[in-house]
Amino acid sequence: MKYLITGITGFAGSHLAEYLLSLGQGEVHGTIRWRSRTENIDHLRDRIKLHDCDLRDSYSVNRLIASVKPDRIYHLAAQSFVPMSWAAPAETFVTNVIAQINLFEAVRAVGCDCRIQIACSSEEYGLVLPDEVPIRETNPLRPLSPYAVSKVAQDLMGYQYHQSYKMFIIRTRGFNHTGPRRGHVFVTSNFARQIAEMEKGRREPVLHVGNLDAVRDFTDVRDTVRAYYLILEKGVPGEVYNVATGRGYRIAEVVDILKSYARVKFEVRQDPSRMRPSDVQLLIGDATRLRTATGWEPQIPFEQTLSDLLNYWRERV
Repeated sequence: MKYLITGITGFAGSHLAEYLLSLGQGEVHGTIRWRSRTENIDHLRDRIKLHDCDLRDSYSVNRLIASVKPDRIYHLAAQSFVPMSWAAPAETFVTNVIAQINLFEAVRAVGCDCRIQIACSSEEYGLVLPDEVPIRETNPLRPLSPYAVSKVAQDLMGYQYHQSYKMFIIRTRGFNHTGPRRGHVFVTSNFARQIAEMEKGRREPVLHVGNLDAVRDFTDVRDTVRAYYLILEKGVPGEVYNVATGRGYRIAEVVDILKSYARVKFEVRQDPSRMRPSDVQLLIGDATRLRTATGWEPQIPFEQTLSDLLNYWRERV
């Protein structure tokens, strides 16, 4: 079995690589670019095969697929930071949409008989009405950011290529996932890093925050990548599956949990620069379809996830 992970150097990609290696069922391949930071996978270097590939370049992607001939593709590479999509909407679309077209077309051109999982996002649901919670896969898509629109395009493209070319493509709409190695620009990791810096005396005891009223459904990344694996083995091609816990936390609750683990006292201060032009207020997912298909259940409590994340930053600041 040959597994190919696009975005293997990233947050979810590195955890997925670890999980696949733990199964001991085949080779793990991943894409890398010359400027990619590799600290997330340096401990795996002797166990994985890395391939230079710019997914935005069709020739590069064709060469990759022809060389590896993967049995499973996990397409995780993306511009995934919502605020960045407001600053660079065109770049977000090229990275997320054009790259996926290149991947699908390369699979077709090579005649590669493989299964593909594409990591879509709960941000696609966007404006969710109170009576639509928990959110099912049948909920209307009302995206509220350029990032979310790019993910809708990826999602529907996956459906279209399955329908048009009978490709084995499964779409996952992941709700917020976090844990060790999460980029510091994302909310839970940003808070944890700020607290770790306070504990080391590297910043004043003030936690800078954005919208504390937003409600999010957080899954530990280690549970998320296990869902990716299970759904590609047991899911129905062409279908879409939420990856979620069904439990929502206000961002203010996240702050309170992290505060209970902190070794210093600090003030919480709202920073206007952290507010978005429009924000999704409520995202709580229904993962019944995923559980029914695979038996998946989240195993890691959110409190443990945040504790592991804070300890991750304590070791690095």
